[in-house]
Amino acid sequence: GAEGSTLMSYFSKNQIKALKPKITFSTLRDLQCPVLQSNELQGKPEESCSTEELFEWLGAVLNQVSLDNKSSSFLSTYCCPQPNTMVEKAFLCTITGFIIPEKIIQLLEQLCCYFNEPKLACWLTLTVHGFADSPVSWRESEHGFHKGGENLYNFVIFRNLDYWLQMAVGTYDDCPP
Repeated sequence: GAEGSTLMSYFSKNQIKALKPKITFSTLRDLQCPVLQSNELQGKPEESCSTEELFEWLGAVLNQVSLDNKSSSFLSTYCCPQPNTMVEKAFLCTITGFIIPEKIIQLLEQLCCYFNEPKLACWLTLTVHGFADSPVSWRESEHGFHKGGENLYNFVIFRNLDYWLQMAVGTYDDCPP
């Protein structure tokens, strides 16, 4: 109708265009991965890692931090938590852009289907980062991006389809429902 043509003329006048999400794929070789047990959230010494250890490790991997624990020009080092296992090949897919919740659910369902056939992987993960300067966080509350910008959640899905849901929000943000 008339509103549609007005809206389209606004977008074309201001040189606004729709962008598709950017998708990148990479293969990580010889990656030390934490050993996880779906029923052990706190981890067990010498048996499995905790949810916090996984979350920290995952942040290091996603930010391409060296995991070799060798000091260089930095004051701190990082290594994979214990116990861990060496994975010859890990697959990383990054989608950057505005993704609607329905698409995230669809991605999650597809990842769950990964375990329909026998696989070597014991677990996989889906991490969703909100924009740091998003005007809202959870429950339509104002997002405190001036104080940190944390706005993410992570699903860890296990072979038996148990899962962990980890969430990080800023100090002044409302907690998710």
